[in-house]
Amino acid sequence: MTDPTRYWQDRPVFVTGATGLLGGWLVRELVDARADVVCLVRDHVPQSVLLSDKLINKVKVVHGDLCDQPLIERALGEYETHTVIHLAAQTIVGVANRNPISTFESNVRGTWVLLEAVRRSPLVKSVVLASSDKAYGDQPTVPYHEAMPLQGAHPYDVSKSCADLIGATYTNTYQTPVAITRCGNFYGGGDLNFNRIIPGTIRSVLRHENPVIRSDGKLVRDYIYVEDGVAAYLSLAQQLAERPQLAGRAFNFSDEKPMSVTAIATAVLEAMNSDLELDIRNEAAHEILEQSLDASRARAELNWSPRFTLAEGLNRTIAWYTDFLSRDA
Repeated sequence: MTDPTRYWQDRPVFVTGATGLLGGWLVRELVDARADVVCLVRDHVPQSVLLSDKLINKVKVVHGDLCDQPLIERALGEYETHTVIHLAAQTIVGVANRNPISTFESNVRGTWVLLEAVRRSPLVKSVVLASSDKAYGDQPTVPYHEAMPLQGAHPYDVSKSCADLIGATYTNTYQTPVAITRCGNFYGGGDLNFNRIIPGTIRSVLRHENPVIRSDGKLVRDYIYVEDGVAAYLSLAQQLAERPQLAGRAFNFSDEKPMSVTAIATAVLEAMNSDLELDIRNEAAHEILEQSLDASRARAELNWSPRFTLAEGLNRTIAWYTDFLSRDA
């Protein structure tokens, strides 16, 4: 594989979802690698990493909606895009349950709109499509491996199953160079959804409030540090361009150490030397009890492995939020 520093220099990259957690960190890495980055931005999110760290001043910005196919096609063509990293999505299970239409619009329609624009853009050599462990739905055994069927049952899970399948069909039918990522729960500085367990727990500790657990605390998930996620996406994008046989394939990315919600919240409390108690409310609905991922394919075929332990990732995340939240104190 070409040295990544040389590979990304001056390479035109189109990123959707750049104001999200993973998007902000990924754009930072691309900017540091001197890539020619173009970001699709729908909403103005001043506290996002993209804006608060002034990364937006170092990239080109296309303002608009993912579902606007002429806009996407124009951007890909005019900026001579080589690589597309598609992260934009409605990512909150509770929002999907309350308002499924917006989730289906973003996650399903947005995916085929983007890929149809890519199909008409001959300079694009690699597309990395963000799916999720939720695309598997509820399986009879864990950990999940890539050969398992995609069988989401509830709005968010279904939206990810559909997007995943749409990505594969564009390769199978039109030879569009798409590879698919399936990851667990990302965490790291810059996640502005404080309903999520890690940022929510950190904020509660900093406010001297008992952290709230919406579920019964027994749900089991993978947790992957955001910088490990960035490395996974960029490695896959580069290898897809250099190894076209990867098109149409899906890859799980995980540290393969699943934890319950109670366990991850307790790990945050311990890292912050807090004796606060968890407020377990058991209010969550339509959640899968246990999910975890087998990442052996990514390890074997992409030579990927996480660089950060949970303790290292949590310490970096806690430091980010401690600084971030002190600005408004």
